[in-house]
Amino acid sequence: MKYWLFKSEPSAYSWEDLKNEAQRTAFWDGVRNYQARNLLRDEVKKGDLLFFYHSVTKPQAIVGIARVVKEASPDPTAFDPQSDYFDPKSDPQHPRWYGVEVMAIQEFNPPITRDELKKIPQLENMMLLKKGSRLSVQPVTEEEWQAIIAFRRPVDL
Repeated sequence: MKYWLFKSEPSAYSWEDLKNEAQRTAFWDGVRNYQARNLLRDEVKKGDLLFFYHSVTKPQAIVGIARVVKEASPDPTAFDPQSDYFDPKSDPQHPRWYGVEVMAIQEFNPPITRDELKKIPQLENMMLLKKGSRLSVQPVTEEEWQAIIAFRRPVDL
Protein backbone atom coordinates (compact mmCIF):
# COMPACT_ATOMS: atom_id res chain seq x y z
CA MET A 1 0.00 0.00 0.00
CA LYS A 2 1.14 3.51 -0.82
CA TYR A 3 0.16 6.89 0.57
CA TRP A 4 -0.78 9.99 -1.38
CA LEU A 5 -1.94 13.58 -1.07
CA PHE A 6 -4.58 14.78 -3.53
CA LYS A 7 -5.15 18.53 -3.81
CA SER A 8 -8.45 20.11 -4.67
CA GLU A 9 -9.67 23.67 -4.65
CA PRO A 10 -12.74 23.60 -2.41
CA SER A 11 -14.54 25.96 -4.81
CA ALA A 12 -14.18 23.28 -7.52
CA TYR A 13 -14.62 20.11 -5.44
CA SER A 14 -14.47 20.04 -1.65
CA TRP A 15 -14.19 17.44 1.06
CA GLU A 16 -17.85 18.15 1.84
CA ASP A 17 -18.69 17.39 -1.80
CA LEU A 18 -16.99 13.99 -1.52
CA LYS A 19 -18.72 13.22 1.78
CA ASN A 20 -22.08 14.07 0.20
CA GLU A 21 -21.62 11.72 -2.77
CA ALA A 22 -23.50 8.42 -2.83
CA GLN A 23 -21.42 5.96 -0.77
CA ARG A 24 -19.03 8.93 -0.13
CA THR A 25 -17.34 7.81 -3.38
CA ALA A 26 -16.37 9.75 -6.52
CA PHE A 27 -14.18 9.57 -9.60
CA TRP A 28 -11.16 11.89 -9.23
CA ASP A 29 -11.34 13.69 -12.56
CA GLY A 30 -9.94 16.80 -14.17
CA VAL A 31 -6.22 16.15 -13.61
CA ARG A 32 -4.44 17.80 -16.53
CA ASN A 33 -0.78 17.54 -15.56
CA TYR A 34 1.26 14.72 -17.11
CA GLN A 35 3.27 13.93 -13.98
CA ALA A 36 0.10 13.72 -11.85
CA ARG A 37 -1.61 11.71 -14.60
CA ASN A 38 1.27 9.23 -14.68
CA LEU A 39 1.01 8.74 -10.92
CA LEU A 40 -2.74 8.17 -11.15
CA ARG A 41 -2.45 5.84 -14.13
CA ASP A 42 0.63 3.85 -13.13
CA GLU A 43 1.16 3.99 -9.37
CA VAL A 44 -2.03 4.74 -7.44
CA LYS A 45 -3.62 1.38 -6.62
CA LYS A 46 -6.82 0.11 -5.07
CA GLY A 47 -6.46 0.16 -1.28
CA ASP A 48 -4.00 3.05 -1.19
CA LEU A 49 -4.80 5.86 1.24
CA LEU A 50 -4.69 9.58 0.54
CA PHE A 51 -4.90 12.84 2.35
CA PHE A 52 -7.55 15.14 0.86
CA TYR A 53 -6.00 18.62 0.81
CA HIS A 54 -7.82 21.90 0.28
CA SER A 55 -5.61 24.20 -1.80
CA VAL A 56 -6.06 27.77 -3.04
CA THR A 57 -8.01 28.69 0.09
CA LYS A 58 -7.26 30.09 3.52
CA PRO A 59 -6.17 28.19 5.38
CA GLN A 60 -4.84 25.46 3.13
CA ALA A 61 -5.27 22.21 5.03
CA ILE A 62 -5.52 18.45 5.10
CA VAL A 63 -9.21 17.90 5.76
CA GLY A 64 -9.69 14.17 5.47
CA ILE A 65 -8.56 10.72 4.42
CA ALA A 66 -9.88 8.75 1.48
CA ARG A 67 -9.20 5.26 0.16
CA VAL A 68 -8.70 4.39 -3.50
CA VAL A 69 -11.55 2.00 -4.35
CA LYS A 70 -11.00 1.68 -8.10
CA GLU A 71 -7.77 1.94 -10.06
CA ALA A 72 -7.15 4.21 -13.02
CA SER A 73 -9.50 4.43 -15.94
CA PRO A 74 -9.85 7.06 -18.68
CA ASP A 75 -11.24 10.38 -17.47
CA PRO A 76 -14.60 10.84 -19.24
CA THR A 77 -14.49 14.63 -18.80
CA ALA A 78 -11.68 14.74 -21.37
CA PHE A 79 -14.14 13.52 -24.04
CA ASP A 80 -17.02 15.84 -23.10
CA PRO A 81 -17.05 19.13 -25.05
CA GLN A 82 -19.30 20.61 -22.36
CA SER A 83 -16.76 19.91 -19.60
CA ASP A 84 -14.22 22.41 -18.31
CA TYR A 85 -11.73 19.54 -18.61
CA PHE A 86 -12.42 18.71 -22.26
CA ASP A 87 -9.33 17.84 -24.30
CA PRO A 88 -9.93 17.58 -28.07
CA LYS A 89 -6.70 15.58 -28.47
CA SER A 90 -7.96 12.83 -26.18
CA ASP A 91 -10.39 10.20 -27.40
CA PRO A 92 -11.73 6.95 -25.93
CA GLN A 93 -9.52 4.87 -28.24
CA HIS A 94 -6.41 6.82 -27.20
CA PRO A 95 -7.13 8.39 -23.81
CA ARG A 96 -4.73 11.00 -22.59
CA TRP A 97 -6.12 11.57 -19.09
CA TYR A 98 -6.97 9.18 -16.25
CA GLY A 99 -8.52 9.23 -12.82
CA VAL A 100 -9.22 6.91 -9.91
CA GLU A 101 -12.26 6.38 -7.73
CA VAL A 102 -11.91 7.43 -4.09
CA MET A 103 -14.03 7.03 -0.96
CA ALA A 104 -14.03 9.37 2.04
CA ILE A 105 -13.35 7.35 5.20
CA GLN A 106 -12.06 9.67 7.93
CA GLU A 107 -11.75 13.39 8.61
CA PHE A 108 -9.66 15.72 10.68
CA ASN A 109 -11.54 17.91 13.11
CA PRO A 110 -10.19 20.50 13.00
CA PRO A 111 -8.32 20.23 9.68
CA ILE A 112 -4.51 20.24 9.81
CA THR A 113 -3.35 23.53 8.33
CA ARG A 114 -0.29 24.00 6.17
CA ASP A 115 1.24 26.13 8.93
CA GLU A 116 0.78 23.27 11.41
CA LEU A 117 2.35 20.82 8.95
CA LYS A 118 5.42 23.05 8.66
CA LYS A 119 6.02 22.66 12.43
CA ILE A 120 6.22 18.83 12.31
CA PRO A 121 9.95 17.94 12.09
CA GLN A 122 9.38 14.66 10.18
CA LEU A 123 7.79 16.65 7.33
CA GLU A 124 10.80 18.83 6.47
CA ASN A 125 11.22 17.01 3.13
CA MET A 126 7.53 16.53 2.33
CA MET A 127 6.79 17.43 -1.30
CA LEU A 128 3.76 19.51 -0.29
CA LEU A 129 5.92 21.84 1.79
CA LYS A 130 8.61 22.40 -0.85
CA LYS A 131 8.66 25.86 -2.37
CA GLY A 132 6.97 25.87 -5.77
CA SER A 133 5.38 22.43 -5.34
CA ARG A 134 2.10 22.56 -7.25
CA LEU A 135 1.52 18.93 -8.23
CA SER A 136 -2.09 17.92 -7.53
CA VAL A 137 -1.25 14.26 -6.84
CA GLN A 138 1.77 13.71 -4.63
CA PRO A 139 3.37 10.71 -2.99
CA VAL A 140 3.57 10.72 0.81
CA THR A 141 6.13 8.56 2.61
CA GLU A 142 5.02 6.21 5.36
CA GLU A 143 7.03 8.28 7.87
CA GLU A 144 5.23 11.46 6.74
CA TRP A 145 1.86 9.70 6.89
CA GLN A 146 2.47 8.42 10.42
CA ALA A 147 3.74 11.82 11.61
CA ILE A 148 0.58 13.53 10.38
CA ILE A 149 -1.69 10.88 11.92
CA ALA A 150 0.21 11.19 15.22
CA PHE A 151 -0.17 14.98 15.15
CA ARG A 152 -3.97 14.79 14.95
CA ARG A 153 -5.97 11.58 14.90
CA PRO A 154 -8.70 11.46 12.26
CA VAL A 155 -12.23 10.40 13.16
CA ASP A 156 -14.25 7.82 11.25
CA LEU A 157 -17.14 9.03 9.11
